[in-house]
Amino acid sequence: MSKGKITVIGSINMDLVTITNIRPQVGETVLGESFSTVPGGKGANQAVAAARLGADVTLIGCVGPDAFGLELRNHLMNEGVSFREVQNETKKHTGIASITVSDQDNSIIVVPGANEEVTPTGIEPFIDTIVGSDMILLQLEIPIHTVEYVIKKASHNNVPIIVNPAPFQPLSMETLEKVTYITPNELEEKMLQVVNMKEKVVVTKGNKGVSIWDNGKFIDIASYNVDVVDTTGAGDAFNGALAVALAEGSSLEDACRFATAVGALTVTKLGAQSGMPTREDVVAFLESQNSKGQKLTF
Repeated sequence: MSKGKITVIGSINMDLVTITNIRPQVGETVLGESFSTVPGGKGANQAVAAARLGADVTLIGCVGPDAFGLELRNHLMNEGVSFREVQNETKKHTGIASITVSDQDNSIIVVPGANEEVTPTGIEPFIDTIVGSDMILLQLEIPIHTVEYVIKKASHNNVPIIVNPAPFQPLSMETLEKVTYITPNELEEKMLQVVNMKEKVVVTKGNKGVSIWDNGKFIDIASYNVDVVDTTGAGDAFNGALAVALAEGSSLEDACRFATAVGALTVTKLGAQSGMPTREDVVAFLESQNSKGQKLTF
């Protein structure tokens, strides 16, 4: 099994997480249970997920000249992610996400900050890294014209591309045609209107699993029954794992089964990156599921 070389171009945030039993209504103040700051951002989440699973991961992104930025740089280094930092010309603050966790679900407000500096001009010094990858992984928390630029460059150099279309923004048909796989949730799939590209679409359905089109038919891949603590980062864990498995040469179906297990393990712990499993964790989990009659793919 070869070690995949994955480049993620995306957002880096500090997540400000509040746990509460009562979700406040407009104009209401309630008492929460706890508060913490944890590394986040869809780009960083997916990069850490892939690195913990054993891939050679580079993250291209931007943080601010502030305490959050310093902490996130050190965190990425400790996670084994090679961080290629876009120059922050306007010295914007590090991006943040304010997350409220209540009743096993979450609500999120994102303030992009320095993530807006991830422009085509900003990533130009790292084009050699992008075109030398086994897999490119993108999300939509950076400027959409940057996403389109990376897709054009990678496609021209025959580099496979996964796009996680979240938070949702419209993508042109010209751009979608250059993508290898796109990973919407059920709502995003409807908004994308990609009925003529079903072979590219991996639809994530939360606790209902994943649906793909493979070998001329739809395949539904079931989720795993786990005790849910926090759903934050589950989709990012899935995308990071999908990139790893495909870069290692797995079929789409086996890659999705692996990624579904990674997503399931992530929701059993609090926090996005802090809840993401290692390769050893996933193998042990799949072996335990295999003993219950589930299909073992890794």
